[in-house]
Amino acid sequence: MMRKAIIPAAGLGTRLLPATKEQPKEMLPVFTISSNGQLCVKPFLQLIFEKLFDAGFRDFCFIVGRGKRSIEDHFTLDNEFIERLKTNNKFALADELYLFYEKLRNSNLYFINQPEPRGFGDAVYCARAFTDGEAFLVHAGDDLIISKNNGHLRKLMNLFEKRSADAALFVERVEDPTKYGVVIGKKIGRNLYQVQELEEKPSSPSSNIATVAIYAFNSKIYQAIEKTPPGKNNEIQLTDAIQRLIDENSNVYAIELEPDERRIGVGDPKSYWAASQYCISHDSSNEPRPNYPKLI
Repeated sequence: MMRKAIIPAAGLGTRLLPATKEQPKEMLPVFTISSNGQLCVKPFLQLIFEKLFDAGFRDFCFIVGRGKRSIEDHFTLDNEFIERLKTNNKFALADELYLFYEKLRNSNLYFINQPEPRGFGDAVYCARAFTDGEAFLVHAGDDLIISKNNGHLRKLMNLFEKRSADAALFVERVEDPTKYGVVIGKKIGRNLYQVQELEEKPSSPSSNIATVAIYAFNSKIYQAIEKTPPGKNNEIQLTDAIQRLIDENSNVYAIELEPDERRIGVGDPKSYWAASQYCISHDSSNEPRPNYPKLI
């Protein structure tokens, strides 16, 4: 089973300034429902981590950059803080933090610095020692799919394994594909495509099928990234590296999202606003309250 996940979170977040001048966009808060059914606030990146953990991932590599120290701080245990909450009779908040910390305790977390913003492809390449030849998931730190019981992640991993894929990704139909990586593919099943072309933010898109920044790869992607020159914005684009895989006759597949699978993100003010509204309505947890020996 695929256990390793790379989470690039080194972008500058300029479209969300001034809020992201000091705060990473991946750590912006969204409203959601806590394990006890109450309204609560979580950093967007914590939602991603929890979804991946619940899907079975246990090894996580966060790609961070300058000014992203708060990410590592948030994902570091602080048991004294939980005790302070309990002392102040804030048991529900202590419970929620405890559940998060239990996931951290049962995970292996690594933080790798991307020295300069050289693109999404370069961020993935920074983690090649972490994956150590194994297949792995790449999940952008500002994108998330909400589905029933994380079914979308199982579908992606099943596709990757059953088709002996070199790369597999999600796509969705959008109104303005110029803002995304755009896919042209041969339909080979219900919502399933064999990808033939992939272009990053084209000015004249050939389709309205856009990539969602969640991918499964084997180690071939690193060789493709090494051969990929800087593209849009003079950055090494992951979409260009995937196109190189296609050009070298590798197996690349895409799954189109179902109507009940919703992509949310924090890439710009409009998507951030929509993400918080959707999380409140749809993202809840069935996890039980933890039992504390000192609560009574």
